[in-house]
Amino acid sequence: MDVLLTNDDGIDAVGIRALHDALLDGHEVTVVAPADDQSAVGRQLSREVELREHELGYAVEGTPTDCVVAGLEALDLDPDVVVAGCNRGANLGEYVLGRSGTVSAAVEAAFFGVPAVAASVYFPVGDMDFAEIDPDLPDFAEATRAVSYLVDHAPNVGVFEQADYLNVNAPLPPDSGHAPMEITRPSHAYDMDAEYDGGSVRIRDRIWERMAEGEIPDPKGSDRRAVVEGRVSVSPLTAPHTTTHHEALDGLAETYGG
Repeated sequence: MDVLLTNDDGIDAVGIRALHDALLDGHEVTVVAPADDQSAVGRQLSREVELREHELGYAVEGTPTDCVVAGLEALDLDPDVVVAGCNRGANLGEYVLGRSGTVSAAVEAAFFGVPAVAASVYFPVGDMDFAEIDPDLPDFAEATRAVSYLVDHAPNVGVFEQADYLNVNAPLPPDSGHAPMEITRPSHAYDMDAEYDGGSVRIRDRIWERMAEGEIPDPKGSDRRAVVEGRVSVSPLTAPHTTTHHEALDGLAETYGG
């Protein structure tokens, strides 16, 4: 398999090195990744970006979406699959999908008709601040194992005939053996708020705060429930937005201008 590997944490992040080294075992891997941290930029696209050679491949002064477009079009790569990650921190829930640069890289690949896998690791923070987490290569072992397995097998059994991309979230490696894998759906849980203090607005994602306190506001079968309970979550997703027939809108169209 020819693999185009990107991420949103930046080309020098530990997670992309972990995936690069794992995927090299049996695959041709070309890295086209942001030169620096581009977390949570979604599908932001630049008009022009600088590109330079890097020991892993190519560093792009741009977003994960820029990297996918540059790799597929400007560099004329012809990958069998695009892999994005491995992200430091989980990408869980429907509301996160559009924000995540990691997931957005996979979505961009899907629009090009290339199967894709987005990969992230869940780090339980507890009383820590997430910014204090400084992961090492072994922290990504379960994620890289899962991604390698999916890249090896998913294209051969028709997975990408129904799914455009897979959103994979892995726990930290267990003390022994490996985590089981569960096919999931993105959680519907949403709990954002904001506070104005007179000079600025502080925006908070309460879901992560609730998780740090031990609460998991998600049902069985959801991505967050699976990964917090120690399973590798794999959500098969499609890239285009879906539309449904809407009789009420039909009526409005018919009476428009009347």
